[in-house]
Amino acid sequence: MTFDTDLVHHFAKSVAHTTFDQLSESAREAAKKSMLDTLGVILAASGMEPAVRGIIEIVEEAGGTKEATKIGFGGQAPAIMAALANGALAHCLDYDDQTPWGQHCSSSIVPAVMAVAERRGGITGKEMITAVAVGQDIFARLRTNVGWLKDWNLSTVLAVFGATAAAARAYGLDEKQIGHALGIASMQSSGIMEMIAGRGSDLRGMYAGFSSKGAVLATLMASKGTTGIDKMFEGQYGFFNSYFGGRYDRDKILADLGSNFLGEGTLYKRWPCVGTAHSHMKAAIDIITENNVALSDIETIKLHVGDYHDLMCQPMAERCAPATLADAKFSLPFLVATAIVRNGMSVSDFTAAGLKDTAVLNVAAKMELVNDPKLNWTLELPPGRVEITLKDGRSWLAVGTHVPGNADAPMDWDQVIAKFTECASVSAEPISTDRISTAAKLAQHLEEATDATQLIKLLG
Repeated sequence: MTFDTDLVHHFAKSVAHTTFDQLSESAREAAKKSMLDTLGVILAASGMEPAVRGIIEIVEEAGGTKEATKIGFGGQAPAIMAALANGALAHCLDYDDQTPWGQHCSSSIVPAVMAVAERRGGITGKEMITAVAVGQDIFARLRTNVGWLKDWNLSTVLAVFGATAAAARAYGLDEKQIGHALGIASMQSSGIMEMIAGRGSDLRGMYAGFSSKGAVLATLMASKGTTGIDKMFEGQYGFFNSYFGGRYDRDKILADLGSNFLGEGTLYKRWPCVGTAHSHMKAAIDIITENNVALSDIETIKLHVGDYHDLMCQPMAERCAPATLADAKFSLPFLVATAIVRNGMSVSDFTAAGLKDTAVLNVAAKMELVNDPKLNWTLELPPGRVEITLKDGRSWLAVGTHVPGNADAPMDWDQVIAKFTECASVSAEPISTDRISTAAKLAQHLEEATDATQLIKLLG
């Protein structure tokens, strides 16, 4: 089936003409929270994840025009390279926000928007909020309406389009240029699931840097007159046919485009690890706390898993005792064990010493798997179930609900600010409490700012 007007042009029109006043209040609030939350996670990663140092060194070695801030490390770099650095930091703790259906886009969108905003030389708070909101909306429309076979990493394959839409809007491109930018961005749409499910690679934590960089590159190329692809999404050899075998729902993608902004459902994590583990962690915590269980009394911990949960458990021995920080954040047995021992989780739990914590490793060694196809991931991932049996025979089964930060227990502004403050406190470059507090207040009331880049400069 072919259409006279490809989705790329529908998206470009909506992105170019959406105004701040058209956004729902919840979409505005989500965009503002995402900016502050993403900045906080970037700062925490600068101090807590050694693997990012290589990218920072490459950015610094490349030199170039000082256009945009390298958050957490100070100094400036060309906008494209700042987006690479900040994007790589934004996801590497797996603490960035997510959609209700999983996957991440703000870690690609926010660094791209902030890089082009600084290059442009300033942007109002309302314009920056609008840019982030339309990017989140484009991502969500694609995420929920493609036939995903868990073969591509949707957080990069799709987020480059959300980030490009947002960056192009923030840079002031017109409708035609935005369409070109989205076409150019198709050259940067990539990411295989082996990067996620495999072990030993730092790329799983850094992937948002590539889509953020690609978004800025696409935006700048379009601004210089480079043309895109007229039937980029729906052509015979276009995106949907190439990546998803033609499996997508056009009507749902277009439904209420420009009036209903799906980013308003964005969720903010309270635990710094893969979100698909959080329900199992919460179920285990509930059993331990409600029944006053001592760790030494535990005989077995059964994790009920669907297809995607199982990815986080194979091979079991390595997932129980992960070798790297990146692997630890995607290892379900280790994460549940950490949650049990710590009664939660914080950024300080993921250190070289934390990977060797004998209390956590001893609990992880008691894990067993129960495969349940009813927990397979289609659109929304079903909540995990955990069964804990004690040496005296007592046993409890719990389903992980009311996970901190999930839709049934969302984080309000006070909680987002508390998380930001915690993250900023471990930045590689120390930031004063006054600057942290000022940044939080500015983000919460960003629509009042005449130059939203002040938010970045406070933290650079």
